[in-house]
Amino acid sequence: MKLNKLTFAAGMLLAIAGGAAQVQAQPIKNIVLVHGAFVGGAGWRPVYDRLTHDGYKVTLVQEPLTGFPEDVTATRRIIDQQNGPVILVGHSYGGAIITEAGNDAKVAGLVYIAAHALDNGETEASNGKKFPNSAHPFAKSSDGYLTIAPENYHGDFAADLPAVQADFEAHAQMPTNSAVFTANIPDPAWKTKPSWYMVAKADKIISPDLERMYAKRAHSHTVEIAGASHSVYQSHPDDVAKLIEQAALHAQP
Repeated sequence: MKLNKLTFAAGMLLAIAGGAAQVQAQPIKNIVLVHGAFVGGAGWRPVYDRLTHDGYKVTLVQEPLTGFPEDVTATRRIIDQQNGPVILVGHSYGGAIITEAGNDAKVAGLVYIAAHALDNGETEASNGKKFPNSAHPFAKSSDGYLTIAPENYHGDFAADLPAVQADFEAHAQMPTNSAVFTANIPDPAWKTKPSWYMVAKADKIISPDLERMYAKRAHSHTVEIAGASHSVYQSHPDDVAKLIEQAALHAQP
């Protein structure tokens, strides 16, 4: 009888442990998407549709691009609204934002999509000099805001999107304060949070070699997309959504 009781107790403990493991394996459901320079959050729509179809709660940050502190504040505001742990996703300059805002206790994992993952003492501008891109120089307004010349937008930013879509985006740009490209991040979140990285192999805005350096340094789970432009989040939404879902499954709050 004692043996049966012990066997039963052991079985119950295994069942409880197994149940706990199943609970831990449940994916994080809150996804926050952060756009980069020159564009708004609407470009995330293809990724948003796939994630929401799969049952995720997705919220887009519409940062103003008026300055790095303001953009981080806008992102923190959205993180604060989430009920539970968050996977924080950044594209391009959005990577710098999530590297700072990702220190929030709610953030369980970071996903960089052809994005900057800066370290203390670095800026996007300084890293761009070490790893030059192949894009035309940005246009600069008298008050220090940058845009991409419309005639260069398709080739430089979105070469793998239809020309008509790229043309619309070129004329719907959000001018971006040039100061954001000199922001420093003393305490990068990727040093303490798990990260995932997507390299766009045909990126002309950020050198793919710079993207690889970021990913390797952060020990990110990395995928590379052949032929992908800087707009990889729009041209390869299935791959992007898949990477985000991997982060949601494997990051532990």
